Amino acid sequence: MSGQSPEVDTAKINTAVAQATPTAPADDTPLLRVEGVSKKFGDFRAVDRLSLDIKAGEFFALLGPSGCGKTTLLRMLAGFETPDEGRILLGGRDIAPVLPHERPVNMMFQNYALFPHLSVRDNIAFGLKRAGMARAAIDTRVGEMVALVKLDGLEKRRPDQLSGGQKQRVALARSLARRPKVLLLDEPLAALDKKLRESTQLELMELQRRLGMTFIVVTHDQEEAMTMANRIGVMDAGRLEQVASPRDLYEAPASRWVAQFVGDVNLFDGEVSSREHHQLTIATRDGGAIMVAEPHDPVGETVVSVAIRPEKVKLLRRGPELDAGNAQAINQLEGVVTDVSYLGGSTVYKVKLDSGAVVRSSIANTARLDIDTLSAGQRVIAWFAPDDCVVLER
Repeated sequence: MSGQSPEVDTAKINTAVAQATPTAPADDTPLLRVEGVSKKFGDFRAVDRLSLDIKAGEFFALLGPSGCGKTTLLRMLAGFETPDEGRILLGGRDIAPVLPHERPVNMMFQNYALFPHLSVRDNIAFGLKRAGMARAAIDTRVGEMVALVKLDGLEKRRPDQLSGGQKQRVALARSLARRPKVLLLDEPLAALDKKLRESTQLELMELQRRLGMTFIVVTHDQEEAMTMANRIGVMDAGRLEQVASPRDLYEAPASRWVAQFVGDVNLFDGEVSSREHHQLTIATRDGGAIMVAEPHDPVGETVVSVAIRPEKVKLLRRGPELDAGNAQAINQLEGVVTDVSYLGGSTVYKVKLDSGAVVRSSIANTARLDIDTLSAGQRVIAWFAPDDCVVLER
């Protein structure tokens, strides 16, 4: 969905949007429900008793490391794999026995899977012809899809005459042409360069909003998932570790594993030593006594981990004064800057604490030239507030 944007036929786009928009259920019943689904390949359990609800009109991302089972789950939704146990319900109907081409579900493959001998128009029309649609209706639908993904003027070209972004648009148009209730996207942006990926993410989001269709995307790119999705399901070893909005996933991870997998994080292992005034004191080996705000959900274990995101850690050449005006600076750790990485919008500092542990701090570059930047070898105090900490049971 990248490259030049030719003149767009707005009428065709509006027609496509109006006809593709699904009707949401009257109640809170999910459009797609996965109930206790498992899939094994030999002795390897790729998906392990997984359950998940996805709403109509939702942009949902499955995120996880390679081999976690996310693509296997996507292929079961598409009908290319059959669950060993459990059910997949679409609109309340069990679709497990339904053949892939008969499901109201389409899948856009990572490699696009375009037919090299067919033109753009014929690639988009392929599924419509197989469905037995009348030629006039096919012509109308193809015209709508071409306008929708901004491929006007390229209808007669073949895939080898297109850029990577244009091929992706063709694959997307073909996937949307049959107006599925759910569109599945398997690593849809993996073949694009960074700049193209960023612009295409925004275009996919806008397209999904306009169509009101349910999109499910599989990706291992955290930034991609957090940019595009309303909710994210994080998978590991065939199971869902957490399902949450991007903000909740980042700010309130459900486990130590999720905290480490999503973004960068500083972790201190320790034990709860006291509770008072809505704060916990965690006795840690590497950071000493760390004060944290008491979580909304009571901590049942005494052995815990304290997670602090790097952007929550501030650095000073000397510690902030602990007075009434700066009571949040209660957690102070001394150390030496060992590494400075300038990333444009922010600078990441690594600080080796006196205990030997390393803490990362990410500081926004708010001025064009910062005369007060820290350099390797400088002694600093890293500090953070109790509210900046997340307590994770181990």
